[in-house]
Amino acid sequence: MMDCKKRFLLILLGCMAGLALYAQFPKHEVRAAWVTAVYGLDWPRTRATTPEAVRRQQAELTDILDRLKAAHFNTVLFQTRTRGDVLYRSDIEPFNAILTGEPGGDPGYDPLAFAVEECHKRGMECHAWMVAIPLGNRKHVASLGKESVTKKHPDLCVLYKRSYYLNPGHPQAKEYLMSLVREVVERYDIDGVHFDYLRYPTRPLRFPDRYDFRKYGQGRTLDQWRRDNLTEIVRYLYAGVKSLKPWVKVSTCPVGKYRDTSRYSSKGWNAFHSVYQDVQGWLGEGIQDQIYPMTYFQGNNFYPFVLDWKEQSNGRQVIPGLGIYFLDPAEGDWTVDEVERQIHFTRAHHLDGQGHFRVKYLMDNTQGLYDILTSEYYPYPALQPALKWLDSIPPAAPAQLQVIPLQEGYWRLAWKASADNDTLNAPQYVVYASDTCPVDTQNPANILAAGVRDTSYVYAPLLPWTVRRYFAVTAVDRYGNESEACQLVPALPVCPSAVR
Repeated sequence: MMDCKKRFLLILLGCMAGLALYAQFPKHEVRAAWVTAVYGLDWPRTRATTPEAVRRQQAELTDILDRLKAAHFNTVLFQTRTRGDVLYRSDIEPFNAILTGEPGGDPGYDPLAFAVEECHKRGMECHAWMVAIPLGNRKHVASLGKESVTKKHPDLCVLYKRSYYLNPGHPQAKEYLMSLVREVVERYDIDGVHFDYLRYPTRPLRFPDRYDFRKYGQGRTLDQWRRDNLTEIVRYLYAGVKSLKPWVKVSTCPVGKYRDTSRYSSKGWNAFHSVYQDVQGWLGEGIQDQIYPMTYFQGNNFYPFVLDWKEQSNGRQVIPGLGIYFLDPAEGDWTVDEVERQIHFTRAHHLDGQGHFRVKYLMDNTQGLYDILTSEYYPYPALQPALKWLDSIPPAAPAQLQVIPLQEGYWRLAWKASADNDTLNAPQYVVYASDTCPVDTQNPANILAAGVRDTSYVYAPLLPWTVRRYFAVTAVDRYGNESEACQLVPALPVCPSAVR
């Protein structure tokens, strides 16, 4: 018989192995990809000019989503507004020409509604990615004709270096942006609003806002006034979203370096000085839920600046953007081990996930990145980190979990719905399975499915010998709070102590 010391050692080694697994593969982690519509860079390739073309255009998107789901991504940043035009049915701005080939052309369906529905079918979040300040060059603006904001609201717009911008110094600019955000938040079941280019052009020495500065500057320097203008827009949009649907996440993708750190220079391009984004101020004030800093850099241009974001996050979620497009030889000279090191670093220092720019380079499996992520870094699903500052109360545990045999080796898991303090949203569910009883719900390898919106789930083992015999289900609210588990085991073997 094994003596106590040996038994204790085996138990200790097993616990250490489990802890190592949890550290290597976090259970809670944002895994995001930007789906870029501008110029059709990622999607769409087909123009929706006939019913068959509409189906092809939609299939292009569902193919992307299927592959993201298979690689255990959980967040899609879907481009919803580009340069004064949109990819949803708006009463304010026209459809983007990329959908049909014609500015303002109706594609015959609502792309944002379609994207949200298809993401949710796959248990993924869909965030509406909206370009805020740039409105496009002269040619683009001319193509929109009288539907352009430059024609409808010329007082809000300025021309700078042959391109048009919303003027952040005009007090009504934030109201115009909020009118667009209100359409998206009220009409669609989105999980987040993600703001891009919420900044001034880089070092805009001749940006035409001197009149507004004289009128509204109130003794501030020009630099500080511009920073305050952006902060006021962020504050206004955050409050507006939370007044409509407090569970909808508000995020931005700021310039990747906030400013110089004590040891490392930002080399002349940073959020604070170059484009007037006081992002650490936004985090400190609590008017961001997440940020996706565009840390598309290598080595000491990445690591210390990512740590700086983390240290100044005020508990909000920081998801560094990884410049995976540099894996393409036409874009840069990165090798895939650079991306791997960055993922290791973000996990070792407890960042909240990774964003991949752009999805094309995942779909193309550039330098084998998609395969590497699927097999080595994202082999199991991950849940969304909770927004504890908004709501920290988990739902009640589901109840009466049962397993119903179906034909050809399929099983249906069914349970009684959970209740939550958020009465506007039904909880979603996470289904777990393992070969041990009770199921360890802290182990991400045991997650069968996340983001389940029904009170049942069909379990289909890949092969008869891969059947897992023990099951559990938890409820998760829209803020990411997870309930206790309801555990159950099918007929054989039994584990009565686990049944609740």
